[in-house]
Amino acid sequence: MRSLLSVVAVVLGVLISPSRTLPNGAPESVCDTMLPKHGNNIPPLTTASPFRITPGTSVIGSGQQLQVEIESFPTNVVYKGFMIQARNRYPPYQVLGRFEQTDEGAIKLINCGGQDSTATHTNTQTKKDLALEWVAPDNFVGEIVFNGTIAQDYAQFWVGIESTPVKVVASGQPPSVVGISTTRRVPTTTTVPPYVAPTAVKGETVDPIYQGCGDTKGCFGFPEGCVETRNCRAVVATVVQGERYIFEMKSGYNRPAYIAVGLSTDGKMGDDSVIECVPEQGTVNAYASWTFSGPYGVSRQGIAQNFIKLVQQSYVDGVIHCTVERDAVTTVKGQRFDLINEKYHLLLATGSSADSTHVSYHDIGRHVTGVPLALAEVGPVQGNSKLFLRLHGAFMLTAWIGTASLGILLARYFRQTWVGSKLCGKDQWFAWHRFLMVLTWLLTMAGFVIIFVEIGGWSQVDNPHAILGVVTTVLCFLQPIGAYFRPHPGTKRRPLFNWLHWLGGNLAHIIAIVAIFFAVKLQKAELPEWLDFILVAFVAFHVFMHLIFSIGGCVSERRNSQRVTSFPMADMTPSRNSMSSGDRKQDAAFSGFRKVMLFFYIIIILAFVVALVVITVLAPIEDTYESIRKQIMN
Repeated sequence: MRSLLSVVAVVLGVLISPSRTLPNGAPESVCDTMLPKHGNNIPPLTTASPFRITPGTSVIGSGQQLQVEIESFPTNVVYKGFMIQARNRYPPYQVLGRFEQTDEGAIKLINCGGQDSTATHTNTQTKKDLALEWVAPDNFVGEIVFNGTIAQDYAQFWVGIESTPVKVVASGQPPSVVGISTTRRVPTTTTVPPYVAPTAVKGETVDPIYQGCGDTKGCFGFPEGCVETRNCRAVVATVVQGERYIFEMKSGYNRPAYIAVGLSTDGKMGDDSVIECVPEQGTVNAYASWTFSGPYGVSRQGIAQNFIKLVQQSYVDGVIHCTVERDAVTTVKGQRFDLINEKYHLLLATGSSADSTHVSYHDIGRHVTGVPLALAEVGPVQGNSKLFLRLHGAFMLTAWIGTASLGILLARYFRQTWVGSKLCGKDQWFAWHRFLMVLTWLLTMAGFVIIFVEIGGWSQVDNPHAILGVVTTVLCFLQPIGAYFRPHPGTKRRPLFNWLHWLGGNLAHIIAIVAIFFAVKLQKAELPEWLDFILVAFVAFHVFMHLIFSIGGCVSERRNSQRVTSFPMADMTPSRNSMSSGDRKQDAAFSGFRKVMLFFYIIIILAFVVALVVITVLAPIEDTYESIRKQIMN
């Protein structure tokens, strides 16, 4: 009978023991390892933890108090046990500071290298979003991280959960005492205010996704430089914990329909493995997808979904925020992605449209890292150079707003100005017209080649800018060839050449201006919508000046009782009574007025060109201006 009772007792002990989780909290013997002494050598879980340790601020003064929360994602996940301590972020990694004991029924404080330096649980009741109060040491200046072990139950626990770093700076202020709650709460105001760095703006809050960027995680976003200013339109943070590769993404600019990050071997779209976060019916879902060429460049069809795991998500006021864990080594579409040993470009994109099988074009924004990255290496992340893109815009604006506009004006209205004055053996108007149009040709050809090198082929964007640009370039290319083979003045084919040359030049100019208007709508150009008003002002000014010169030509014709010799096709229908421009020995009437108006035109056109080129080269100009303003203020 006694042996039977012993057997029953052993069986009951085995069955019952897994349901308990160190009811009295962690002992001091595990201060270094933070490893629970659960039976049967149960190992800690290596999957993504649903819990996070969140400090209330990223900077405090020595001796000051900081609230630390243990949060769960999703928010309904509970746990039974925990152990948390603050350690020096750098060697010798000693335990630092102390926790406040205000409710013995909720926490127990133990000594791990210092008095009350570690907090643990006192019972196995379920807990959620617990808040603790930690006091920084008086004699320490540097960075600390909170390190924790959290047990969901006896057999499921995570070890080594780290917070973002907290900087401890010199401060002589004493800490205050604030209670502890077992429910999530908003941090309360204490008698000792949180430390604020001298350069911080009063009332400014820092998005947690930027905390630790460049120190504990890699961060990449657009527009360029936004991670430093912490105002990205879209941003991705990569965290590597052992063989866990975690991607945290966030975007709220223009209420996007998705945010996605891709892994690319060449930095260009095509054959890339992508993680998408898409809001659907008030929640955010994560999908694995693949990039293809064509109008629907990203698709989930035929892509396995079992190598990614959505850890955290939120969708509030149009802002997408998600955290996704990806397997370290995967094979997608026959291509192996080894995040441990290989380097990849990050492709970050957001767009305004998505459906059940794919996300649409990244019309809100897209950026690519300049070099392939080893995701485990933490440091500054730079985007790919946009030099060619900016040069293309600068060349085309200079050519068609500046040199082409001036060259056409000279040829039309200044044939009878500076009569008898030569430049390089040619009439002044012709020499300058030829110089300006050759410069237009060179800038256009250079801009055309540059953009093809930048894009690597034909643009897939649903915008007529590309086709209009090609038409402009073809017309521009043919103009000097036709001019080289022009018939001599007085021959029967000369009027036909004049008409064709005039038509080709003006048509190229008009199409080029229209193409520039469409360029403002291109996402990659990052141009402000108000740039349209500057372009409209240019067109109005250009037309107005043509009207002024035309009226002046009519008055000059009446004064000289002959046809307007400034019209470029003046010899198209020659008559015996008319005089060719070569027969004139002096300037046409009102040449002084034309010269003054030409000077005025050059100054205004130069201002337009400079303004448009600056806005294009420094795009996005609003962010660049704000960055410069902050640097000046600081």
